[in-house]
Amino acid sequence: MATIDVFNLKREKVGTVDLSDEVFGVEVREHLFYEVVKAQLASRRQGTACAKNRSAVSGSTKKMYKQKGTGNARHGSKRAPVYVGGGRAHPPRPRDWSYRPPAKVRQGALTSALSKFQKEGRLVVVDRFELAEIKTKALVSTLATLKTAKKTLVVDAASNENLKLSIRNCKDHQFLPPEGVNVYDLLRHDTLVLSKDAAKALELRCLKKGSAK
Repeated sequence: MATIDVFNLKREKVGTVDLSDEVFGVEVREHLFYEVVKAQLASRRQGTACAKNRSAVSGSTKKMYKQKGTGNARHGSKRAPVYVGGGRAHPPRPRDWSYRPPAKVRQGALTSALSKFQKEGRLVVVDRFELAEIKTKALVSTLATLKTAKKTLVVDAASNENLKLSIRNCKDHQFLPPEGVNVYDLLRHDTLVLSKDAAKALELRCLKKGSAK
C-alpha cells in the first residue's frame, strides 16, 4: 500500500491515507498512453466532412460534343471533376472514427497515469475540498496555497457544486468527478488534486474494473 500525506486547504498535514499499489504504484507504461489518448481523440472527431462526387452534383449527363473530330479532349459529362462546378474525385464521406482499445489497455493506461503522478510527487490529497462560496478567486488562492502547478486537475464528488462552479472559469484548471477521470485529461495537467473520498472512489473504480477483466 502507498501511504500518502493528507492536507487541509491551508496545506497543513492532517493525516495519511493508504492507497492500493495496484492503482497508484504500478509500473508506468507510457506506450499505453499513446494508444488510449489516440482512441479518445479519434472518438471526439465529428466525422461530418462531406463533399459531392460527380453523381451528386447538378448538371446534364448529355455528352458535350462528339467523340472525335473536334480536336478537344474526350468528355462525357459537365459533372466531371475537371470542370468548375463538377463533382470531386474521391471526396470525403461522413464516417464514425471512434473505436475502443482493449479493456486491459485502458485499465493499464489509467493506473499508469495515476502512478506517474504519485511517483513524481505531483499528487496532492486533501481531507475535504470545501469552499465557503462560489468564487473563482478564492479557488485560485486555495490552489496556490496547496502549491500546485499552473495546470491542475481537481477531483471530488460531483455533488460539490461550489467547487464545480468556481473552477469552470479557470483556463488552466479543471474539475472532474472520480467516475470521469480519464487518461487524456490527466496527462494534460501538471498536478492532480484529490479529495480523500475521491481518492478512495477512484481506487475502487480501478480495482473493480481490474477484477472484472
